[in-house]
Amino acid sequence: MTAPNDQQQDLIDSKQGIHVVDAGAGTGKTFTVTRRYAEIVDQDHVEPEDVLLVTFTNNAATEMKDRIVAHCDYGMRELSDAPIQTFHSLCHDILMEHGFEAPTLLGIDDRITGSTRILEDENVEKAKFREFIRRFSDDHSEYDDFFRALEEPVELLGLLNQLAAKGVFPTADGWYRNGERYLDGDFKAFREIFDELNQPRNDGNKQSKLRSKLGGYGNDKCYLPDAPDKETIRGGWGEKQVPAAVARLVFDEQREDLKNFVHDVYHEYLEFALSRNYLNFSFLQLFAFVLLCDDHRLRDDAAFEYVMIDEFQDSSEIQFKLALLLADTNNVCVVGDWKQSIYSFQYAAVENITEFESRLDRFVDELNEDHERVSWATRPIIDIELVENYRSTQDILDFSEHSLVTPAASTDDVDETAVQDRIVSLSSNASHENSQIEAIQHEDEHEAVLTKIQEIVGNDAYQVEEDGELRLPEYGDIAVLTRTRDFGRELLSVAEAYGLPMAYEGGIELFRSDPAKLLLAWLRILESDAERGWAVVLEEAGYTLDEIKHVLDSEEYPTNMQAFKSELASLETVGGVAQRVFSQYDYDGAYADVLLTTIQSVHSATTLTRGDLIRFIERGIEDGSTHEVHASAGMNSVTVQTIHAAKGLEHPIVVLANMNSHCFPPSGGNSNAITFDDPIGIRQRKLYADDHGYPHIHDNWRADVLRKCLPRGYDEERRLLYVTMTRAESHLVFAAGESPNSFIEELPVDLEELEPNVQEDDIDETTQAHLQIAVPTPDGPVGHSPHTLMRDDVFEDVDDGRGTAFGTQTHEFAERYVLEGEAEPSNDDERHIKSFIDSLDGELRVEEDAYLPLTVDDEQVTISGIVDLVHIRPDTVEIIDFKTDLGRHAEDEYRKQLSVYYHVLNEWFSGREVTAGIFYTAQGVRVDIDPLSKADLIALIGQEQRPEVSVVE
Repeated sequence: MTAPNDQQQDLIDSKQGIHVVDAGAGTGKTFTVTRRYAEIVDQDHVEPEDVLLVTFTNNAATEMKDRIVAHCDYGMRELSDAPIQTFHSLCHDILMEHGFEAPTLLGIDDRITGSTRILEDENVEKAKFREFIRRFSDDHSEYDDFFRALEEPVELLGLLNQLAAKGVFPTADGWYRNGERYLDGDFKAFREIFDELNQPRNDGNKQSKLRSKLGGYGNDKCYLPDAPDKETIRGGWGEKQVPAAVARLVFDEQREDLKNFVHDVYHEYLEFALSRNYLNFSFLQLFAFVLLCDDHRLRDDAAFEYVMIDEFQDSSEIQFKLALLLADTNNVCVVGDWKQSIYSFQYAAVENITEFESRLDRFVDELNEDHERVSWATRPIIDIELVENYRSTQDILDFSEHSLVTPAASTDDVDETAVQDRIVSLSSNASHENSQIEAIQHEDEHEAVLTKIQEIVGNDAYQVEEDGELRLPEYGDIAVLTRTRDFGRELLSVAEAYGLPMAYEGGIELFRSDPAKLLLAWLRILESDAERGWAVVLEEAGYTLDEIKHVLDSEEYPTNMQAFKSELASLETVGGVAQRVFSQYDYDGAYADVLLTTIQSVHSATTLTRGDLIRFIERGIEDGSTHEVHASAGMNSVTVQTIHAAKGLEHPIVVLANMNSHCFPPSGGNSNAITFDDPIGIRQRKLYADDHGYPHIHDNWRADVLRKCLPRGYDEERRLLYVTMTRAESHLVFAAGESPNSFIEELPVDLEELEPNVQEDDIDETTQAHLQIAVPTPDGPVGHSPHTLMRDDVFEDVDDGRGTAFGTQTHEFAERYVLEGEAEPSNDDERHIKSFIDSLDGELRVEEDAYLPLTVDDEQVTISGIVDLVHIRPDTVEIIDFKTDLGRHAEDEYRKQLSVYYHVLNEWFSGREVTAGIFYTAQGVRVDIDPLSKADLIALIGQEQRPEVSVVE
């Protein structure tokens, strides 16, 4: 694309007023947005800092800057600090500059500082949340019944993030800016949905969809005795509608206790996160929004003359509202495509673009309720449609529209007229029209797909366009897309068996990899000599099943393995154990690197014991937790991806596989015990109650009926289908197994049986790429623990180490003795600790979090750790770190750790003399440490090798 088309030029030239741009798939959205930006900043009165351009990934922001530089007078240096960024990084910048006291606006007595970390790893945050929720449940016995109804309390974390994306925030004694109204729901809006769904069909001769959906009311459910019977809910025999009174009956429910529970979890988790010096992405936006709402001078200073938002269909409600607060004029431009909105699980609200006008009015009214925060005119709104597609053939584009009106299930009823009215048809710019659109089926679907791929490669009927000319297709032209990961991973395994070149992109289940399983095995061995650990280790060493059984029964473990176990037990840090395991088994690739980073992160950022860490890895295996993969598929290899991972990409030939019932759309829905939905608000699906003296977890009949009134999310499944089709440039193949789904049966394409006949492939010129994993670097300060400054090799030659389990036990005794005073020592180390603590006459604090912000090479770095014991007297403060070592071989390394704590407490207690020392529990001896200077610590950090990769959002 060298020159803009007419519609693109209209957008580029339209610099004033509110614009809503429908940018369909492949219509040159990025090209047009960057040209428009260049035109705006080339005006005499406009500078880059006057224009906010919001993207949804850091990679997109970088690409935008590169393209802008090519078309304006500014260079990359001038644009390096321009606000071309994600919502998250924008909020981070606002909070780092102005947000010190933002938490106090929600009644939280804590601060956001330059050392506050942005927590990006979902697995790490879940571990932290589990730590929090255990403490919360212990402290709040009044909420025991709610916890009894929760199968997995960590599900509450998703609820909190969902509420934050909605703009619902807790204060110390209530809800910010009347957010409670969202929790209560909107009966009027619900009644409209109820009445529409309850209309008799077929001119009144057929029962309503709602009455039909409630035909299974009570089936496989356990309701409390006061639940109404099916006839009361559905109406009597022969009725065509659900009784009108049922709407109010199911909507009205006493929820004060539930709201109080969610409020207290929400507010105390915010306090917990800040006390541990971290925020997640949701909380970044939360505090930035509160700050901009309450600080009118800041909002005026921070506002932009122009606001442009890319991929607006992926924005949440809070992001829409943030954009309004940051716009100083009505020069607001949102660009997106409702047909490609597929991220509701990340709280994207497609209504932001499909209902832009009504939402704009509502959000402005809400923001202006008590103060005029948005003062510019919200009309007129200029609609621009980009319709020229530069990716696919016209056949592909026309066929893709069918996806948006195709039923996803037998119970799915699509309002085809309403959808067609919203579709803006695209016009192809392709030089050649030679598309094949077909569907195949066989019960051995993996082999059928591979057979089809081999049939396509080199086939004249599937020629692809390159530089305006047609050529024969190769493996590298083909992408296999799937709704879920499992099928893609299975297909990859089958392809490897036949030697067919294929690579998976878009997410790997890190904890199910061989390095993770071996590390877990050795951790289990270290923790309890678990058979599950030894069995894995022995199998990896090549022992047969019979040999493994004999070894386990006799406990006569190989000498070299026992020696390795002793070596691992002598290592003080979990990171040291992981590094040694990976070194022993020659795991030095990306899997091991990311595992080590993740494990060190979760262990240093929480108070997890080694047993907790074992459970953390086990949960990762059970949940199939994924880490993104950033790699090419290799030269001339088939690419396998999920549909979500493929968005924004294009491939000459697309095979949409696993088009099977219960796979696309996936079966099941939200099974969480507590849910939030518009317009019914917050609801409890599971209730703990005492029924005739028998405690039991019951289903909530009201919640069941309410959910039958809400749409199933099939619209988004149709949009996923559309996204898949529009990834294809020339050819499109659907594939199913023995139970094809409704999509493939309803689409206007013949489903043909294909007998598998995969040929062994040994093409020499095909290159298979290895999976590479990017270790994400969070927005904001880089985090370290004092242990990352210490060398593990000082422990490797120690023959008489007592292991981390003994160290953990000793530290737990010290903490217990200080807090409770009644703990009885069980060995000499604990007796030494008791005597030492008894000798201290000041205030004692245990397990104190310490965070030391430093600037290293112009980068903000934070070292965070936990101080074992702080002894506070009127004039002095003493730092004590308990060590169970039998010798003093690691004292120089411990000095680094104590130095960090020294500088933190020296700031806390600036008027007192601060000292630091090690208490060796085996000898009962305290040794003073001369702390390193901050300059020395900065030099140590500068010597570390840290991966440099972009944040992935």
